[in-house]
Amino acid sequence: METLTSFINAINGFVWGPVMLVLILGTGFFLQAGLKIIPLRKLTFGFSLLWKGRKLPSGAEGEISPFNALMTSLSATIGTGNIAGVATAIFLGGPGALFWMWCTALVGMATKYAEAVCAVKYREVDELGNHVGGPMYYIKNGLNKKWLWLAPTFAVFGAIAGFGIGNTVQANSVADVLQSTFGIPNLVTGIVLMLLVGAVILGGIKRIANVAGALVPFMAVGYTLCGLIVIGVNATEIPAALELVFTHAFTPTAATGGFAGAAVWAAIRFGVARGVFSNEAGLGSAPIAHAAAATKGPVNQGLIAMLGTFIDTLIVCSITGLAIITSGAWTSGETGASLTSAAFEAALPGAGAVMVTLALAVFAFTTMLGWSFYGEKCVEYLFGVKSIIPFRILWVLAVPVGAIGNLGIVWLVADTLNAFMAIPNLIALILLSPVVFKLTKEFFASEGASEEAGVS
Repeated sequence: METLTSFINAINGFVWGPVMLVLILGTGFFLQAGLKIIPLRKLTFGFSLLWKGRKLPSGAEGEISPFNALMTSLSATIGTGNIAGVATAIFLGGPGALFWMWCTALVGMATKYAEAVCAVKYREVDELGNHVGGPMYYIKNGLNKKWLWLAPTFAVFGAIAGFGIGNTVQANSVADVLQSTFGIPNLVTGIVLMLLVGAVILGGIKRIANVAGALVPFMAVGYTLCGLIVIGVNATEIPAALELVFTHAFTPTAATGGFAGAAVWAAIRFGVARGVFSNEAGLGSAPIAHAAAATKGPVNQGLIAMLGTFIDTLIVCSITGLAIITSGAWTSGETGASLTSAAFEAALPGAGAVMVTLALAVFAFTTMLGWSFYGEKCVEYLFGVKSIIPFRILWVLAVPVGAIGNLGIVWLVADTLNAFMAIPNLIALILLSPVVFKLTKEFFASEGASEEAGVS
């Protein structure tokens, strides 16, 4: 087992090394430049479309509202990465890691926008009459045949990674935190989670979207408010915390307290890797949900999709990071969810740890719902609609296994497969970028869109 772990560690270090980080950030920067930073300039317009998209638009094709498509996407992205992932990035890379997480979000908004535009543009209708899309479909329908092998490659990695990062790892995180905080046995948590997840996903995308549409706004706003209270308690430390973030993004972090110190490369590597792990910009998962949206056009859904990265990283992850840094807990030697819990508990004794525990449980539950849909569509692409029900049953049965298992190596494998998912998706986005730029230009050049968007 040690040999296998060392081997996977070596692969993980390579796939999340300089080449991957340049590919992720470079693709986002290229798309942001090609779009003339429209994802940043049209942020408020995106929120207005989101508000209008709470109900199914008349005459639009798709199964779920644009709002619920984003909520389904956010259900998968707002998860353990926002609590444990941010804390791990700061523990390994220092406060400067938060700066590089912000960078992944600023360029990742363009990536997420392009993913959704391509997903809607090249989506198909399956044998059951449902709209399906995502990287495998925009590779298949948008690129020539020499690139077709990228489509099943993405689907295989996505299906396998889902059982790790989107299922067993989430169940394990919930079971561990409920056991340590409330003394609930892991098996009990696993069985309850299995029943709850099964009750939702066996109803398909419409039920997943309805649950996500109700839970995600509640959990995101609730956690953000709790985090703001923690930051407010430590308000006098905010200037110093921001100085640490910007200073140590470019200079090494010295060892202090329980913090071992970190080089600039560690801040960049773990900031970018954890940022992508959290907001999933570039992985190709979110466009699978956006392809099911009943939207008036690809650009409309792209403008809504990019908000996922903004909300996930620039709001929720920032709250976690600043809470940890302002509290001083980042030098305690704790890591992961324990570090976030320590930061909240220091500011709110007796309540902080409970808040983090409950947030982590809800975040992980919704992540399992969102990723079940991603994995299902990857499997459907490979084996057809006949594979949907067996996949859902297998997904539900995997939940208690994850809750009671020792998943150290599963974390590692899932993290590695995330990188493998990103490669075919990023290649496709670069090759399809002229289509994205053309559709965007046409949309904002139209008289109706110009008036609605407030552009001259």
